[in-house]
Amino acid sequence: MGEEMNVEREYGNWLDEVDSVSPPDFFTAVLDELYARGPNPQETAQAQEQLRRAMASVGHERMYYDVLPRSPIGSVYIALSERGVVAIDFSDGEEAFLSWIRKRTGVYPLRSPERTAEATHQVEEYLAGKRAAFDLPIDMRFLTDFQRTVLRAVMKVPRGEVITYGALARVIGQPKAARAVGRALGSNPIPIVIPCHRVLASDGSLGGYSGRGGVRTKADLLRLEGVSL
Repeated sequence: MGEEMNVEREYGNWLDEVDSVSPPDFFTAVLDELYARGPNPQETAQAQEQLRRAMASVGHERMYYDVLPRSPIGSVYIALSERGVVAIDFSDGEEAFLSWIRKRTGVYPLRSPERTAEATHQVEEYLAGKRAAFDLPIDMRFLTDFQRTVLRAVMKVPRGEVITYGALARVIGQPKAARAVGRALGSNPIPIVIPCHRVLASDGSLGGYSGRGGVRTKADLLRLEGVSL
């Protein structure tokens, strides 16, 4: 018993000596300081938002997105479901785009350059004048029947050609629906790939365009396709 007490006493003395002569090393001191500060509020908020998006997608289909940061019309955001392209946007920025996707589809898209690589590549080629047509699946499930009818019809307008709103209304068998056709085109969620820019007013003027730059961008896209204005 006495021998055990001596061992404990000697061990305790050794610990006291270590504590008295060995200050915390640099890395321990840095870690202690970081732990004392707590997490960065901005990084915490970002992590929480990413977690919310991931949890919202559990049990649902997946949606992916990425951005083409530089193009003749600025940043272009592209979102895809497992079935095809759901949205292309170049107007209000990333947060507005993600909010719009969530509201429209009920799914938070997750950023994935890998999943969206082909779509991003084709859009980039088109805007650089290196691609004449797209070879991408399109997901129109989140549109009304009328919107789908109008957008499928405008997809048949060849590159380098234009059509009027009235003529497109006649193509779909609703000659009095030119205004409704215009509204459907104005809410086209997949511009460029679905070429609503090829539709003009009855007097040959450009009409409207909802993307960044308005009718100026519409004119640029038409010129890119070889249309004389």
